Amino acid sequence: MSHSLRADPAVSDVHIVWITAGLSCDGDSVAVTGATQPSIEDVLSGAIVGLPRVHLHNPVLAYDVGEDFIKIMRDAADGRLGTFVLVVEGSIPNENIHGDEGFWAGVGIDPATGQPIKTTEWVDRLAPKAAAVIAVGTCATYGGIPAMAGNPTGAMGLPDYLGWNWKSSAGVPIVCVPGCPVQPDNFMETVTYLLFQLAGKAPMIPLDGSLRPKWLFEQTVHEGCDRGGYYESADFATKYGQKQCIVKLGCYGPVVNCNVAKRGWMNGVGGCPNVGGICIGCTMPGFPDKFMPFMEEPPGAKMSSTAVVMYGRTVRALRQFTQQQLNQEPSWRHPRPELTTGYREEG
Repeated sequence: MSHSLRADPAVSDVHIVWITAGLSCDGDSVAVTGATQPSIEDVLSGAIVGLPRVHLHNPVLAYDVGEDFIKIMRDAADGRLGTFVLVVEGSIPNENIHGDEGFWAGVGIDPATGQPIKTTEWVDRLAPKAAAVIAVGTCATYGGIPAMAGNPTGAMGLPDYLGWNWKSSAGVPIVCVPGCPVQPDNFMETVTYLLFQLAGKAPMIPLDGSLRPKWLFEQTVHEGCDRGGYYESADFATKYGQKQCIVKLGCYGPVVNCNVAKRGWMNGVGGCPNVGGICIGCTMPGFPDKFMPFMEEPPGAKMSSTAVVMYGRTVRALRQFTQQQLNQEPSWRHPRPELTTGYREEG
């Protein structure tokens, strides 16, 4: 990305306006409360040096409710709130497929019509005014489960709705932090980066081709998984609860861009493969359809694991032989009266 954020040096306060009115379960809002690197409290309390003063407006966590909360969204849309980052949680329904009858999702009431304000209307009004836009969770980033084949809503991710080349008023592309739900620290780290960027203290956030922060999603689950060594020696689990590689149980870790195996879930603890759960690819744009049926060995894994078996068995045998040798002390270590280390006195 060659663009640089046009930061306003006078920005001292930044609002985070968080919409949960998409199609989802609010699981990302719940997950983010467990972040520790940094925590929500660290960001809001000013504990991180160099950040602007941050005001969070999330309907799950807010003190303001009802029209008091909607007023914040109205002020942001009308340019009265000041600098803000828009966070969208939940997939965006297609409101053009049901004619004039009803709507799929909305929040708040339009005082002029007395009708609910559609989620799509809020996105249309807020996104152009935001300094940056973050899609949090797989539903908002790529559509997720509400967008799977056969759904009646025509649901999609935020980049599908706004356009994959869309940029904010400050020149920032949509930032996607996928996960079902999002890994808490991945989201808070991304928010913190953008806040530093708004303050003019960081370059344009580096994103991959799927608009994910590169440094968080450039490696695969397999590359950070502590079960990876078992794969190379063709030592596969045959049932849940075993310690070996779980690719034959349906794990897509070797091809999924995600850092949860390395980062863990909270305080470095947990994460799908770390606790024996297969990776089902929830951080990928093709989720869930391209990863189904779950809990069956992926087609590519059948070929690759078969190919590695011969090599792996040989490697395992050689390593076991070497390990046995290394687990034995050299013969010269003994309490007998003779010196057998090979030492020779000179002269």
